[in-house]
Amino acid sequence: MKSKTSFAIVVDQETYQQVKKEIDAYRTAVEQSGLGTYIVAGNFANPGELRKLLKELYARPQQLEGAVLVGDIPIAMVRDAQYLTSTFKMNQKINWQRSSVPSDRFYDDFGLEFDFIKQDTARKDYFYYSISPDGAQQIHMNIYTARIKPPVIAGKTKYQLIGEYLVKAVNEKKQQNKIDDVFISTAHGYNSESINSQTGELLAFRSQFPDLFTPNHQVKVFSFQNDPALKFSLLSALKQPQTDIAIMHGHGDTDVQLINGYPYVSAPAPSIENITRYLRSKIQAAKEDGRDVQKAKQGFVEWLGVPMAWMDNALDPEVIKQDSLFIRNQDIHIDDILNTKPNARFVMLDNCLTGSFHLDEYIAGYYPFSGGRNIVAVANSIGVLQDLWPDQLMGIMQHGARMGNWFKHVAYLETHMMGDPTFAFARNSNSPDVNAAITVKQPVSYWKALLQKPDADLRALALIYLGAQMDARAYSELLKNAYFTSPYETTRMQAFSQLEKLDNADFLAVLKAATTDPYEFIRRRALYEITEDGGDQFVAPVVNMIVNDYHSERIAFKLRGVLTFINADLALQEINKQINDSTMVHFAATRAELEKSIRANEKKVKEMIDTILDNSKTDKVRLFEITTMRAYRYHQTVPALVTVVKDAKSSEALRLAALEALSWFPRSWRKAEIVTLCKEIGADNNYSVELKKQARKNLRLFM
Repeated sequence: MKSKTSFAIVVDQETYQQVKKEIDAYRTAVEQSGLGTYIVAGNFANPGELRKLLKELYARPQQLEGAVLVGDIPIAMVRDAQYLTSTFKMNQKINWQRSSVPSDRFYDDFGLEFDFIKQDTARKDYFYYSISPDGAQQIHMNIYTARIKPPVIAGKTKYQLIGEYLVKAVNEKKQQNKIDDVFISTAHGYNSESINSQTGELLAFRSQFPDLFTPNHQVKVFSFQNDPALKFSLLSALKQPQTDIAIMHGHGDTDVQLINGYPYVSAPAPSIENITRYLRSKIQAAKEDGRDVQKAKQGFVEWLGVPMAWMDNALDPEVIKQDSLFIRNQDIHIDDILNTKPNARFVMLDNCLTGSFHLDEYIAGYYPFSGGRNIVAVANSIGVLQDLWPDQLMGIMQHGARMGNWFKHVAYLETHMMGDPTFAFARNSNSPDVNAAITVKQPVSYWKALLQKPDADLRALALIYLGAQMDARAYSELLKNAYFTSPYETTRMQAFSQLEKLDNADFLAVLKAATTDPYEFIRRRALYEITEDGGDQFVAPVVNMIVNDYHSERIAFKLRGVLTFINADLALQEINKQINDSTMVHFAATRAELEKSIRANEKKVKEMIDTILDNSKTDKVRLFEITTMRAYRYHQTVPALVTVVKDAKSSEALRLAALEALSWFPRSWRKAEIVTLCKEIGADNNYSVELKKQARKNLRLFM
């Protein structure tokens, strides 16, 4: 079929033979939606072979816009690219299966370049690649991808599961289902359990989906505080046939979504029950470990001052059974999904590891393959940052955006889509054709017209695409103006995000203003970016947030961290200036706590610097401090790291680690020092090949 863009169903040869009828029917359904579709079937020896083919399809006049990877498609395990993830900072010297990032950005981002390392000897479908310094150092997906890769389900082959899913996907395309029923849930421990965070998300969601907040539509909001066994309410909501979208925030693992902890209670009886349940769990663990149970009990009596009687029934079989059921009912497990058969068409699992598609069992995979009407699940293949932008650009779904066309704007290295990426909800009657807008180049006038629409995420989308067609100075001014004038939370956040990439004077002006933005998430992201910059100009705004925003739990959490990365003396001066008895009579204890923390951190950072520079210390000790900079942006350490890189007497491993650590400072106020160092390395033949390679990577990342 001829269409402006095309789509590819990529499938291994055996799967194609087993489910050819269903794949052919799926292709027909995709083409009936107006998207010309290839079937690419073969025995792909390695990811590089398939990537080359996808690039060729992308280069054709009928440009490829996306692909779905069906069945046994090789998995790229990416290394040396942790800065492209949201938060992954694992030591790559440990088990490669754990310390690499399973990522389909290998297949959909052609600006990234990869150097092949090896094939796994145990898992022949795993192929390890290092990110190359000669390609882009930021994610910008050329096409979208998704996986149709079923997890193991007893009693069914993977071919049966794929065939059943494709039949369902074809049927759902015929439904033309509008978004009119959505739920958002928040589990314990997520974003510091901040009420302001949850409220901010809901306010922004109302701007994104205004029709949902009118009669005959439904938005349900669940919190772990609603119910000590909230999972049953969530499973019920997932099962409802009218549920369109489920956004589930929380922690997780490959086989579980964590929902509840011990109940938050204040009355004496349930408080005692929490304590006794905790004590019983410890005594049961002591018994299983072969430790002296009586000694363990006595230890808790002495430590906590609790009566021995509270532990008397800890080993009673019926009590053990009830405690086990209580723990089991706190979280969502794989068998819960299989039994529920979720009907929510689109599910976002905002958790760590639930999207580990490289494993035989991964909980996100059970959503589309458990027999319900779920079509798409989005999840993460590794650990993920909590403070991600919730629901970014999701409003374009109400305008008929294909899931893949939404996904390509929001994915990190670890983010993956399970299911049909061409699935779309029905368009509103007055919707523009966002799929054409995203996939076929539009003139500046089109996007500027979209900026005038009273729609938060259409405006946000316009801000993204104007960047490629406008003069840099004019674009920066437009973003700044959009931030300061837009009434929509997500439009302002998009302007902030685009300016962050420019990292110029306009961004710094917006960054200061963002510390008092009405949208809690923008304030939170401002703190992240202030941490990345670390300059003295942000000391006063940070302290102002302590004065005015310390009640926002997640803001307070980030504020305590930011104070460790900025000028300690200036911070103390500003605290004494802004937090004084005449204006903040209730802040004396907080001020004392902050002063103590700042001085303690100042001492800690000085000790880190001393250790980094101390040639008498072992490499192991010095490396520990150097690699800390991956997770914590101590700008004070930059000169020490530069010194280590330049020190020819230091080991190659130490110098390389220091240079790699400097790559985590791309927006630091000390960036110029790092750029100068990397240019010197490039011009000096006394540096090794590996140091020159890392220097090139740093420069591409910074510039």
